[in-house]
Amino acid sequence: MELCFYGEQYEKAIKQYQLTEEQLRYTGSPTDSMELVKEDLDRYAILAIEEGKLVTFFNLHENAGVKPYSTNSHAILLRTFSTDYRYLGKGYAKQALELLPSFVKQNFININEIVLAVNVQNDVAQSLYKKSGYVDEGERRMGKKGELIIMSYYL
Repeated sequence: MELCFYGEQYEKAIKQYQLTEEQLRYTGSPTDSMELVKEDLDRYAILAIEEGKLVTFFNLHENAGVKPYSTNSHAILLRTFSTDYRYLGKGYAKQALELLPSFVKQNFININEIVLAVNVQNDVAQSLYKKSGYVDEGERRMGKKGELIIMSYYL
């Protein structure tokens, strides 16, 4: 698997990416996310590609994007993390999270922390983030889809 920044060659894959209604309770769709990426220079679409297929998608958001969740000016926000439902249960999300720290270090040299917000009801995602080294330090926020647990990964 490799992580890469969105490029136009992936436009068709983004449009074909599939999420269930259950997944959409907790995350945004890549097509909606791409509209936000185009409007915000501090937001980056990141794709996890396995054997030529887009399996996992997320955004990294610097500066104003991370401010509601962290006071660290050297933090970056991981948001809209999802796996195409056709590829769930194959370890792709875990693999993407394992690759993420080195990807961030390589491409965002001033960043020393990855922050994310996960819905309190999304037990599966919370477990995955904890296993991947993210720490829940007790911070909570209200989001559009309910109460959020703020977690951090220190680089």
